[in-house]
Amino acid sequence: MDYSMNTAPVTVTHPVTVDLIDATGNATPIEAELHYDPTDPFAVTAVFKTGSHQVSWTFGRELLVEGLYEPSGDGDVHVWPCLDSSGHAVVIIELCSPDGEALVQARTGDMQAFVARMNALVATGTESAHLDVDAAIAAILATGRA
Repeated sequence: MDYSMNTAPVTVTHPVTVDLIDATGNATPIEAELHYDPTDPFAVTAVFKTGSHQVSWTFGRELLVEGLYEPSGDGDVHVWPCLDSSGHAVVIIELCSPDGEALVQARTGDMQAFVARMNALVATGTESAHLDVDAAIAAILATGRA
C-alpha cells in the first residue's frame, strides 16, 4: 500500500500470481499486480507481467467484486468463480480485445484480499463521493485538444 505524507493510504497495489490458461487447458503461471486508485473509484487495473512486457487491463471495480461470487460482465471482460483442476476455489478472468483473448485464473483468497483492501479504502457504494467530476471533465477536454 502506498502512503502520502500524512500516512493516509492513497492506492492499493496487490501482487498476485495468476495462471494463464491456453486453448488446451494448460496453465502457465505469470506475475500480476492489481491496482486500485480512489481518484478513479469505479475502476481496477490488472497488470500482467509477461517477460519483458507488461499488459494492463482496466475494468469496473463492481465487475471484479461481483465476479467473486457469480458470473459477471457483458463486454470485453468477464469474471466468474470456479474450481481449478485440483478443486481449489479460483476466480476466472476472461479478457477479450480485437488483438486476441486471454483467460487467467487467480486464487479466490488473493482476489478477496485485494477486494477487502480496496473496500477498506473506499467502501462499496461510496465511490461517487471520491470522484472529482471537475478534474474528470478537465481531463476529457484536455485530451480533445491534444
